[in-house]
Order: sequence, then C-alpha cells, then structure tokens
Amino acid sequence: MSAFHAVPAGTFSAQRPELALTVPNHTERDNIMANSDSSLEDTPEENGLEEFDPHDEEDVDESVKEDMKRLEDTFPGISDRFRLVNRIGEGTFSTVYKAEDLLYDHYRNDWDTFQNAQDDNWTNHPTKRRRGEEGNSHPFPARRRKPRFVALKKIYVTSSPLRIQNELELLHDLRGCRSVCPLITAFRYQDQVVAVLPFFPHTDFRIQYRTFMVADMRHYFRSLFTALHSVHKHNILHRDIKPTNFLYNPELREGVLVDFGLAEREGSEYTGTCLCANTSQIRRSRFLQSYYYTHCASSLNTTALGYPKNDSRPSRRANRAGTRGFRAPEVLLKCTSQTTKIDMWSAGVILLTLLGRRFPFFNSADDVDAMIEMASIFGTRRMKLAAAMHGQIFETNIPTIGEKGYSWEKLVKWASCVEELTESEKQATRLLAGLMELDPYKRLSAKEALQHEFFTDPIDHDVEWGGNPDDSGDTGEEGDKDDDEADDAADEVAMI
Repeated sequence: MSAFHAVPAGTFSAQRPELALTVPNHTERDNIMANSDSSLEDTPEENGLEEFDPHDEEDVDESVKEDMKRLEDTFPGISDRFRLVNRIGEGTFSTVYKAEDLLYDHYRNDWDTFQNAQDDNWTNHPTKRRRGEEGNSHPFPARRRKPRFVALKKIYVTSSPLRIQNELELLHDLRGCRSVCPLITAFRYQDQVVAVLPFFPHTDFRIQYRTFMVADMRHYFRSLFTALHSVHKHNILHRDIKPTNFLYNPELREGVLVDFGLAEREGSEYTGTCLCANTSQIRRSRFLQSYYYTHCASSLNTTALGYPKNDSRPSRRANRAGTRGFRAPEVLLKCTSQTTKIDMWSAGVILLTLLGRRFPFFNSADDVDAMIEMASIFGTRRMKLAAAMHGQIFETNIPTIGEKGYSWEKLVKWASCVEELTESEKQATRLLAGLMELDPYKRLSAKEALQHEFFTDPIDHDVEWGGNPDDSGDTGEEGDKDDDEADDAADEVAMI
C-alpha cells in the first residue's frame, strides 16, 4: 500500500534520520534540520518561542486520559513524536485525538495552510510575561516553541484493511484540494493504524444553527461546495456529508471536509445498472410490464394491497452507507447507479437545518421512516414518481400525508416559526430547492451550486432569527392567506 507501511517495534528511536517510516510523496518531510538545538540560541520572537504555562493545559476527563494512555502503551514510540492532549472525536470506526507535533520544526510542512490564521484568531491566552536571568547562557529556561497541533485518527482494528487502504489512498489523491483535509502521513503497528491529519479549530454546529444569519450560511456553503467540487472532480463520493464532517471556522470563513472512511470512487461497487439510468421511454415500458401494474394497479380501489405469497424476484442490494437523516432518496430506494449527487442532497439537508433552525431536521429511526418524512414534505405523487424512476413502488395509507406536498418556502417558515422570510432567506430557499430535488439528474451539482444566484448575486436583506425586516413592503394580505392555509394543514404537517 502506497499510503503507509508497517512500523516495527523500535521505529521511533532517537536517531531521527534513520526512522523506518515511509511518508506519502506529497507530504515528504525530508528537510530535517542538522542541529535543531542550535536554533534555540536565537531570539524567542524569531523562533516562535513562548513562555510555558502549565495552566494552558486542557482539562481532560479521567476516562479520556486512560484512553490516551492505552494508545501510547500499545503503539510503541508514538509518544516520542506526539504529545496527546485530548480526545476530540469518537465514531463507529475511529477515534480522533488532538496532539502536539513534537517534531514539527524538523520537517517541511506544506500542508499547514491554516497555522498562522489559527495563531491570530484562536489562541486567546493572555499576554505572557517574559522572564530572563542575567549571567545565564540560556536566558529563557521556561520557554518553548509554540505548540503545533495535529489530529491523530486511530482507526479501529474492526475496520476492513481494504477500507482503511481505500480511505488513505483517496486522501492521498485529494492532496492540494481546497477545503479538503489533507493526509500528512500514517503509521501502522501490527493491526493498529494511525493517520496523522491537520488540526483545524472550529465551532460546534449546535451553536452555528442557532446563530448563523444568511450571510454566514453563504460563506459556509461556498467553502463546502468548493470542497465537494474538488472531490467530485476526482469522481469520488464522500457518502457521509453532515455537519460533524465539515469543520467550519467562522473567523476564517473557511472549513475543511473530513472523514473519508465511507468514501469510494463512483462505480467502484457496481452491482448492475439501475432503471434510473435509462431513458423515460424504457422506464415506462418496464413499468407497464411490471407485476405491480399487471396485477395490482388496476384493482387498487377494490383489493387490499399486499405482497406476493411466493415472490421469486431476487433481493435488491445497494450501498446505503451514510448517516440517517442525511441519506438521499436514491440511497433509500436502493439505487445501484448512485452518483456524486447523493452528497449534494446531504448538503441540502444541512442548509434546511440552518434555515429551519432545527437540528436534527430529519430524525428517522430507519429507512422506511425516512421515506415517510420525505413524503410528508413532497407528497405521495412525487414520491411515487421518484420510486418508479428506480423500479420501486411507494405506497402509504397514512392519512396525514397529502398528495401534493408543500413548498420549501412554506416549510422553512413553519420550521423557523416566522411569519415571513426575508429576501435573502427566500434566495437561500431557492438554492435549497435545487439541492433537495428527488430526481438526482435534476439536482444541482457542486459546480452548478457555486454558480447559483445565492453566491453570484447575493441579496443583503438579513435579520437575526425571529426578527422582522424593517424595510419589508408586505401589506399583510398574503401573510394572512398563508396563515389560514397553515392552520388548515396543521394536522397534516404535525409529524414534520
């Protein structure tokens, strides 16, 4: 595997140039300093030195300390290169730690594009008092280099070796892509794999969706679509777009796309061509010949629906990787010709969450519930058409689900509890309609989304959540009509 090689015991020795470690070519850290200690004789300002303050250490839970200690004990030599600081993420397939790179200054760090900005905007420590001792050859004994942090991703041994290799190779191929987290290097000791990634300070999405105005959303999604455009140009599906996998820094107005554990190349898991890949004429012909049309469609009103007692059709298998609430409709309908558009649907769910001020917006327990949630918005007519595209049938007898569905503008108003949307929110809602399109072939791509009026011709008509624009020219008549419609349909949208 080109991305990493095994690290035998004793690899992390004091003889730095003899490390038996292979690093990806794009991050080759071959510029080892001949004598790193000699640089400490320069002024602290020139070397980025700062006074060491033990109070700067983060408060870490005891269970997290034990977890980090286990990693250091079971992965020989890792503590010689990194000082584990805290656990910053934990998922199904991996755990991520914040760590100080002890050998940062020994290498060429072309990957570190955010370090200076992080220092300016995110290190809010009080000004440290400098100490000196006269007559001492080392006048700054309590100073050290400003710590440089990275993220260590420990991939669980239960993960498939092919899946680990795939993730590292995809990150290697995406090197240099803007707003995509680069891979610095990776280590393996026996059955343990640790990937080294940049550490990127960011705010919690649970704060963002409560405080973001439309202007903030514009910067957020410009960065996200830029990352997705780079990924999709390489014909790679991320498959797990969600807020926790896009680390956004509001100070920099930049974010990075992370966690490619479920990503894959388009068409790599080919299990047959889905009906949606054919023309509309072929799809209609196939539908007219289907068991549903010949046996059920003509007697829907007289015979109870059900399943064939002896169904000889083979089971349908398709990739359904992702996080519940963010899966595209074609994933739920087991489409075998999934494209990069599944990531755009997930990005649309994030935009709907920000506009509607509800997180999570979709909270289904399984795929069936997820389709019912969609039907509550789109209506049964559009859901049936979407299912038929993939050779599937959608039926429901839930009385609160209507046939027509609702507009996105009306849905956003109900979700955010406002009487009327601002012009900027209406513009964002038009982008939302292009992202959350049931037909993946009509859904916006990342490139098309960046060319939407939301980015090219933005409307600056923004107010904080719950406010009313002072310059609104509404007379109230249209608003009263919408309120009446909302009251009439209150029961119908209760599940939303």
